[in-house]
Amino acid sequence: MLKYIVRRLILAIPVLLGVSVISFFVMQLAPGDFLDTYRINPNISREKIQELETLYGLDKNPVTQYFLWLGNILQGDWGYSFVYKIDVWQVLLRRLEATLLLGVTTFIFTWGIGIPLGITAALHQYKFTDQALSTIGLIGISIPNFFFALLWLMWAANTGIFPIGGMLSREFANFPWYKQIGDFFWHVAGPVITLGTASLAGTMRIMRGQMLDEMNQDYAEFARAKGMPSDVVIYKHTLRNAINPVITSLGFSLSAILGGALITEYVFSWPGLGSLMRDAIFQQDIYLVMANLLLQGILLIVGNLIADILLAASDPRVRLRMSA
Repeated sequence: MLKYIVRRLILAIPVLLGVSVISFFVMQLAPGDFLDTYRINPNISREKIQELETLYGLDKNPVTQYFLWLGNILQGDWGYSFVYKIDVWQVLLRRLEATLLLGVTTFIFTWGIGIPLGITAALHQYKFTDQALSTIGLIGISIPNFFFALLWLMWAANTGIFPIGGMLSREFANFPWYKQIGDFFWHVAGPVITLGTASLAGTMRIMRGQMLDEMNQDYAEFARAKGMPSDVVIYKHTLRNAINPVITSLGFSLSAILGGALITEYVFSWPGLGSLMRDAIFQQDIYLVMANLLLQGILLIVGNLIADILLAASDPRVRLRMSA
């Protein structure tokens, strides 16, 4: 297992390198740079602009800029934010906690509800429960995140049951610990439901299909023919095999959550990496954008690695292949 993890981490290096190359030169395709707002200001002299170009490295060609940035990354220096005037890593740390809290909460919501609903739908195949859950799942997959977010905001504004934005209340620091936890979940409900609905529906549909396939396998029929209780066949044998594709989709689910978070965080004024990324792109804060993309690439690779490890823990056949 350790050799497999090390091998995967080594293979991740060219992936991250490719992501950085493509991202950097796509950013360079945008016209102008961060200093354009300074250039149109008549109160800023040409000499000052040239000084800033030299300071930020914008006076060099894109290839030279990339290799200078890459060399700094290898030394642990993620770059300097033009907008915030501090190291980009300090900016990312301020927002990373909010995005991770949103992502982990959404993941728990997705798997904690989607897997049981998928099992329930499979056990009631073609009955009202199965048809109702399948219809809800189809609707959940069909509604775009941004549209669902707008519907939620309209409902929250009209009813006042949930806040329409933000991560915490103004009085959060004065709350006792149990009210602080409740306040967080009160604010995170909208983004989590908006962001997790499509993933929940997808997880439920995958789980239903896999459970039906496994329940009709020969080993399940043989176990029932020997008189093994139905609950043991379902929850000890078929479920263990049926959940493998769901575990495999963990990395893709994480990708969907991080990708959808950009729009969701913007709509709900959630102070995470998604809204930071949007602002950095419009302000052409190139090193902040690059650090953000690189960090999200690392998170995706870690997510896929965790999925493989969980799959190995669930399926002995995978462990045997990993040890080979």
